[in-house]
Parts: sequence; C-alpha cells; structure tokens
Amino acid sequence: MNENIVLCGFMGCGKTTVGKALAKKTGMSLVDTDKYIEEKENMTISDIFKVYGEEYFRELEHKACVELAGKSNLIIATGGGALTYERNVNALKKSCVIVLIDVPVDVLYKRLEFDTTRPLLQRADKKEAMTELYNKRMPVYKKASDIVIDGNASPICVADSIIKAIKE
Repeated sequence: MNENIVLCGFMGCGKTTVGKALAKKTGMSLVDTDKYIEEKENMTISDIFKVYGEEYFRELEHKACVELAGKSNLIIATGGGALTYERNVNALKKSCVIVLIDVPVDVLYKRLEFDTTRPLLQRADKKEAMTELYNKRMPVYKKASDIVIDGNASPICVADSIIKAIKE
C-alpha cells in the first residue's frame, strides 16, 4: 500500500478503533484528525467548539487534512464531519484512498447512547439528532468514498475487509 488510507463515517462507526487494528496489520501509522487538532491547539474538541465555535474548528480540521495529505504511510481517522466538506475531500483525494465504514444508525445510537464527548450530540433528543445528521451525512460520505466497507463487525474483521478491498 503506497497511499494513505482515510477512514470516514459517522461518529461511532469505529474509525479510530478500526484504524488501530489496520495500523497493526499494515505497519502504517494511525493519525486521528481530532486528536491531531487537540494536540496542536492544546484544547479538547468540545472546548474548541465552546470557546471558538464550529466554524473555527472546521478551519482547523481543513488545515489538518491538508497537512496529513502531504505525508505518507498514514491511516487517517477523520472526524465525523470532516468529509462533509468538499475542500477536505479534495485535499485528501490527492494522496489517499477514502474508505467509508458503514454502520446502521440504530447500531451507532447504541454505541453512543451514553457518550458525552461529542458536541453535536449533547441534546435531549439525541436519537432524533443522530438520525437527522446520519441521513444528511451518509450520502455525502458515500460520494466522497472510494471504497465502502460494512462496519458492523469486529474491528479486526473490518480492518481485514479494508485491506482486501484496497488490494483488489
């Protein structure tokens, strides 16, 4: 594999967890864009949203996509909203294969039901908010992706499926 692998999908689909399994199997380095931004800004994503707002965060996210696309031998786990912006897709497509980890919204809700770290889900109507956001984002993810993988399996199985799909 000579190009970077970008993992995209809705929050909770397993981008970071699958990314870790994929990194072990391929010897590539895993970079989570949210963690990358947090380290550069010395703030959590939640705090960046609270203090500066979503628009500021999206600028940081775009810079991270451009920077990471300029590197090699990476598995890049993107934040849930990153590939809903065409400029990020365009930056990453230059050196990366984009893989969508597809998981049904009901499964995602069960995974995230008690999560308090995701700013866009901190609402009383979490399930409705998730479903609405999922329905809006999935077509965009599918359009951005080079490969779609069923993510409703163990992280190791999903990683194996990604490797197989990229080699084909």
